[in-house]
Amino acid sequence: MANVDSIAVAPAEPDPTPRTGPASRPANTRAGLARVRALVAAAPAILTDGAVIAFALFTVLYHLAFLGDLRPSVTFRIWLLCCVVLAVVAVLRARRRAGAPTDSAPADSAPADSAPADSAPAAQQEPVSARPADRRLLIGVLVAAAVAAVSAGLAGTSVNLTWWIPAVAGLLAAVGGLLLVRQAWLSGPAPTPAAPAPTAAQTAYALVVSALVGISSFFMARNTPDDVYYVGKSVWIAERDLIPLNDFLFSENVLPAMGSQPPIPSIEVFDGAFANVVGIHASSALWYVLLPIMAVLAALALWRLTHRWAPRRPLLAFTVAIAYLYLVAGDDAALGTFHLLRLHEGKGIFVSAVIPLMWLYLTEWFDNRTRRSLVLIVALSITAIGLTNTAAIILPMLVGAAGFAMLLVGRWKAAVVAAVAALAYPIGSLVVSRLLLGGMTATGADDAFFNAAYTYKRTLLFGVVGVISGLALWCGALLARRRTPALLAAGAALALSVLFVPGVLELLSALSGISVVLWRVPWLLALPTLIGLLCTVRVPAPTVALRRAASGGIAVLLVAAFALFATPMWSAKSWVEVHPRPTWKLPQQRQAISFWIKGLDRPQGLLLAPKTIMRTTPIITSEVRVVLPRDFYLVEYDLNSQFAKDRLLLADFADGTASPTPAELTPALDRLDVGTICVYNGNRYARDTAPQLGYQEFAARKAPGAMTCFGRAD
Repeated sequence: MANVDSIAVAPAEPDPTPRTGPASRPANTRAGLARVRALVAAAPAILTDGAVIAFALFTVLYHLAFLGDLRPSVTFRIWLLCCVVLAVVAVLRARRRAGAPTDSAPADSAPADSAPADSAPAAQQEPVSARPADRRLLIGVLVAAAVAAVSAGLAGTSVNLTWWIPAVAGLLAAVGGLLLVRQAWLSGPAPTPAAPAPTAAQTAYALVVSALVGISSFFMARNTPDDVYYVGKSVWIAERDLIPLNDFLFSENVLPAMGSQPPIPSIEVFDGAFANVVGIHASSALWYVLLPIMAVLAALALWRLTHRWAPRRPLLAFTVAIAYLYLVAGDDAALGTFHLLRLHEGKGIFVSAVIPLMWLYLTEWFDNRTRRSLVLIVALSITAIGLTNTAAIILPMLVGAAGFAMLLVGRWKAAVVAAVAALAYPIGSLVVSRLLLGGMTATGADDAFFNAAYTYKRTLLFGVVGVISGLALWCGALLARRRTPALLAAGAALALSVLFVPGVLELLSALSGISVVLWRVPWLLALPTLIGLLCTVRVPAPTVALRRAASGGIAVLLVAAFALFATPMWSAKSWVEVHPRPTWKLPQQRQAISFWIKGLDRPQGLLLAPKTIMRTTPIITSEVRVVLPRDFYLVEYDLNSQFAKDRLLLADFADGTASPTPAELTPALDRLDVGTICVYNGNRYARDTAPQLGYQEFAARKAPGAMTCFGRAD
């Protein structure tokens, strides 16, 4: 049902306690407690906004460092100094504001283009469904949303449904929802006031949950093939204090870099520079220090948006959103896998923290048009491109959806300013990178394309969970707080509904030439928040207690559906190992074997080992160069080249999946300058063949993971 309520904030009652005389001490105590409560309530904003500004600053310094050819450790120390200066300035400004008179609002907090009616009481607003025409449209939207959600959820099952059904129904629901919230905006004499500031108790709950999320990051490990590049790059930077502008996996910064990975993101450089300055292993810095911090920040970002958008019961909505992330994982593209399990990758923190914060900052900007909101949008856009190149694809869609919705209600100036602020740096940095380096082109397997139906199935899932995701998508505008949150949710739903129309993604793929990121278009939604809003629907009931009980019942049903019909984050089906102690996000036996090989007195040359060990080794050290870090990356260097064929042949030999003759192996070993061959003892053909190739056994490892290493004889 549409959200038709307005939330009025009662004026604060004057404190009857005298400030002088015998009661002065209790008054001072209460004042101190009030300051503590205010600090607790402001903690999520302080932490997330501070992190955004700090990382944006590092990203800018990293990009400027190319001009002076600065080492990452130098850039990191400059960044630390700048952060200290900014922190001191912020504290001084806060003290100055605390001592300033509070009888008038700051000059930059007044809306720039507000109508006079914007100051009218919220209670005067006309409900969305007050007029018969609106009620009929509302019923039509709900019916279309239900049809779209159910048919989309069934499309990925054994039920044979054409995707045109959810596509058309979803588009109708999105258009109708946008018309409803636009009509409510234009016809109402006043806006709904901004969400009440979170109380200290609410914030304390959010902080505790976020801390628990951060702690849980220590114990769950999901090894992904991408780690060899992202984590391996951090390790390379930490050990050499250099930024590899060329290939660092197959060569020593000599071969051309992968075209799909221009050196715009700064997250790997930050981790490597931090590890270098502090003096710890880059993988430890990432997984033991940065990952829990990012997990806390992502949870707090989710809390802030949920509180701002929820019309009521934000704690319940936040709890359901967190439960969704933990209980709905499994598939490689499910949001749960990108939240905690892959948060150490830039794209993980982008979708988990940057997306909700961007919607939050846009909400604040369209509500208030303050300089602070605009600065945060700019900083967040820089942070986004510092995390992943995907930001240059998703942010325009997100900002375009928000801007289009605002254009429909006449806020074109605010929409244009927001678009420029959010897109100038990401798009500009990408253009400069392409002009200078010619990067960002996808080839071979990187061009995998997924149509609208499969994109929905991969990201929003199918079955019961897919139906719930569809309801959150197409009903979100009716559930969100009135005015700006509802309008932005409607804009996002319309944008994604258009993208889900068959042929649209195909057209974008043909125009952009990059197909690999198009399955990520659902990231423009703040889906966990929209999922949480489902339990805030106002159920008709005679008393407040019954309405609250109904909301709690919906929340229980949602969580139960996730638990019964989805794969939780900690399941082996999510490719996750749960450990009793903090661990690196690697299979422990592979990690131990890679450290063992690193400690050997090896001959000069490349290491040939089973593929899983060669994929793990760059995460351990850059000192041991391997024949094939990951076969997926060979598409960047032509799969038909001798360069690729040699590596695939030798890797299959080390894996025991092929038995090439010594005559086939010897030229490849010579061309690649392989100095060491390590194979599992179960690979008897490789163990018997190595001596025939001129290699002598020089090390053996006992079970588990029994392995024998052969060195090239001089």
